[in-house]
Amino acid sequence: MQMALDLAAKGKGHTSPNPMVGAVIVRKNRVIATGWHKRCGADHAEIVALKKAGARSRGAKLYVTLEPCFHYGRTPPCVDKVIASGIREVVIGMVDPNPLTRGKSIMKLRRAGVKVKVGILRREAGRLNEIFIKYMRSRMPFVAAKCAQTLDGKIATAAGESQWITSSKTRDYARRIRDEFDAICAGVNTVLRDDPRLNGARKTKRLKKIVLDSSLKTPLTARLFKGVRSADCIIAVTRKASPAKIKQFQNKGVRVIICPAKDGRVDLKWLLKALAKEEITSILMEGGARVIGSALKDKLVDKLYIYVAPKIIGDQDALSSIVGVDTVNIGRPIRIKDLTSRNIGQDILLTGYV
Repeated sequence: MQMALDLAAKGKGHTSPNPMVGAVIVRKNRVIATGWHKRCGADHAEIVALKKAGARSRGAKLYVTLEPCFHYGRTPPCVDKVIASGIREVVIGMVDPNPLTRGKSIMKLRRAGVKVKVGILRREAGRLNEIFIKYMRSRMPFVAAKCAQTLDGKIATAAGESQWITSSKTRDYARRIRDEFDAICAGVNTVLRDDPRLNGARKTKRLKKIVLDSSLKTPLTARLFKGVRSADCIIAVTRKASPAKIKQFQNKGVRVIICPAKDGRVDLKWLLKALAKEEITSILMEGGARVIGSALKDKLVDKLYIYVAPKIIGDQDALSSIVGVDTVNIGRPIRIKDLTSRNIGQDILLTGYV
């Protein structure tokens, strides 16, 4: 099963809106075939492995990280192929959270006389597909927030200078993390102050770029529009935005979504629901401080990536990495669980779940 999980992880950033899945076929205690889901629309992991194994599948054992699919989607149901192959036993990491499959394939396998075990390395299988699970259960994107800060929690000096807090090695790593998501989101102030490209590391990855800009202050000359398809750029505005300026963006092929307002800003929860309907299953939120604070306050963030540089600004007027949560009671802050850390050169990456 661990081998199957390692295979599944090769699909990271490629399979959305599908899950990452790995499969291993074993006969007489020897691995005879393996497979993993490479991209949405391609063969699922089980089918890849079964094709490799051919007639040797009969009487063999299949290890798969996620319950085989039951329904017709972009490909036919995998469960029928597994049964037809003559596999005698299927070991499953976790039940598929998709209601079209959830438990149905397990029952069908057992009715066909196939022995089934479920829940092997279930926690690891769930962590691997945390994006897919959140999307299937809530029909909302999985949201991670990222910030780069000093040891005293600052992302810019009082004068607004912010480039660069972390090292180039850390920034390269952060770009690779972007490739694991469907979209990158930033507030208009971040765009105006830093003029970021918001690109991932892989040029082949079609990453959506979302700007939260209630009054449409984003310039059409912003670097985030360069070198990408205009249709992959989304500006979320409210009714405060000028219709004439909206038209300018639309004429350039940039999508403009007019959202309801909440406290004078884009209603982020409404926007996330709308994006989920377009099969945007995951979003990496990259600032600014008030955008992340607002998302945390509204309980919309699932995961945090905090890059910490060994530096101290030491000015209470300098901008903090998260602003606007407004915790009053020290006993009731936003708590982070399953916190892990790793060194990237001299910097530290803290990762945790809200």
